[in-house]
Formats: sequence, structure tokens, C-alpha cells
Amino acid sequence: MCELKVILDRGGELELVMESVTRMVVDGDSIELTGIFGDRINVSGSIKEVDFTKGETLILGK
Repeated sequence: MCELKVILDRGGELELVMESVTRMVVDGDSIELTGIFGDRINVSGSIKEVDFTKGETLILGK
């Protein structure tokens, strides 16, 4: 299984939002992240990059 860690970029300040993310659902400026154990977090922003070799997703915060 491919799991990602999600990093939020707020004007150059990087914050780890969630690890072991298995699902991302985008609805406008809202991104719902679901972890391997079913935990969920909503983040406001837009996806800038998904890098499977690093296992990371970078979200530009609003």
C-alpha cells in the first residue's frame, strides 16, 4: 500500500499535517485527508505536489 505524509506550506513555513494518509478528497479549497486507521482531517488549500518517491504531498495553505 502507498501511504503519504502531508505537509502544509504556509508562506514558506512547513508543517507536517498527517502521516500515513491513504486517501485525499478535494472539494474546492477543502482537502479531506484520511489516515490508515480511518482518522480524518480537513485542510484548506490546494495540492501543489505529490511525490511518491518521497512519500509526500505538499499543500499550499490558504
